[in-house]
Amino acid sequence: MTEKEKCGCSDPNCDCHDHEEADFITLEFDDGEEIECEIIGVFDFEGKEYIALMADEDEESVLYIYGYKEVGDDEFELVDIEDDDEYERALAEFDKLVAEEA
Repeated sequence: MTEKEKCGCSDPNCDCHDHEEADFITLEFDDGEEIECEIIGVFDFEGKEYIALMADEDEESVLYIYGYKEVGDDEFELVDIEDDDEYERALAEFDKLVAEEA
């Protein structure tokens, strides 16, 4: 599958992502399910870093937001956001950042 096919945009000529430079990671859930996600970006909010990931599941794009922690050169950890309020605030901040870029 090409990078453009992984984008999830309905427009095959979209320019919303840099398809040549897209980075992907695989999420593995507790039940053993694995999902490949495109790294949309890392952003700071309220003194913490967060990462936005996009996955194509059942022909729908799904957004995941996690805490982000660098642990070395080119290495990082995803941190589950346990607090629902914190998650909603981080998601709202990501939506705001995306709207500002549009």
